[in-house]
Amino acid sequence: MNVLIAGGAGFLGSHFCDLLIKKRHTVYCIDNLLTGKKENIKHLLNNKNFKFKTVDIIKKFSIKEKFDAVINFASIASPVHYNIYKIETLLVGSYGTYNLLELARKNKAKFLFASTSEVYGDPTITPQLETYWGNVNPIGARSMYDESKRFSEALIMNYYRVYNLDTKIVRIFNTYGPGMNINDGRIVPQFIYQALSNKPVTVFGTGKQTRSLCFVSDLIFGIYKLLMSKENLPVNIGNPNELTVKEIAEIIIKLTNSKSKIIYMPLPEDDPERRRPDIKKAKKILKWQPKVSLEEGLLKTIKYFKEYGK
Repeated sequence: MNVLIAGGAGFLGSHFCDLLIKKRHTVYCIDNLLTGKKENIKHLLNNKNFKFKTVDIIKKFSIKEKFDAVINFASIASPVHYNIYKIETLLVGSYGTYNLLELARKNKAKFLFASTSEVYGDPTITPQLETYWGNVNPIGARSMYDESKRFSEALIMNYYRVYNLDTKIVRIFNTYGPGMNINDGRIVPQFIYQALSNKPVTVFGTGKQTRSLCFVSDLIFGIYKLLMSKENLPVNIGNPNELTVKEIAEIIIKLTNSKSKIIYMPLPEDDPERRRPDIKKAKKILKWQPKVSLEEGLLKTIKYFKEYGK
């Protein structure tokens, strides 16, 4: 396939570019580099099947190539960044998604959108099923991210209904691995950085809130299987192994042989208490489930951050 991928220089987008090239597809990567890094794709720049162009999908843009698939990973996904770029986060999930949908419609191409478990908000049920409508504060401190994804999903589903567009929506749960930004505020890079520096590991709230961590290679393969499937409705991709934030901090301190101690800070507004995907749909439709253990994935990520620090 000839594939356009927006946000392809970001953490997840760059990993997906790698997989598409490995699968012998032709990749046209666009990114405005606001939070993405050209460093993530520099090893692909001389590949004859890979092109890169700096594009802001919020604005009108023109690309002459024809595409079989349009993939939208473009998003300001970390709490640190979307609290700086509040308006941009909302615009990329509205104008940005619209512009890419129009490109897909004109090309009669598949359209895949990287959504998030944040569409479930602070869930009142666990694990979270795709049929759950969520518990989101639409005017809260983190609503710019949650609502941008929810609006994108609504827009995509109406392109599916009105134009019969071949749509795919992946709801991504907490993902970690090499290529993450050490300063993005998510718990795995934050805890690893603090532990490697022997600084206090900062846990928000009581640490009893939960997260389910999926290694990036597992996630990316699941998304690829969704792209190649006939499914048009949202699918959860994540690891159902649920741990408390305090347990994750303790595991990282142990794996890094750190002298760090855990300290507790006030919980941010609207921070979800539970995160655990129900992946029965992914297992049934995609024949997918995660394979990389938490220890194996964290050791690979710790190794990356040790090199990143150098």
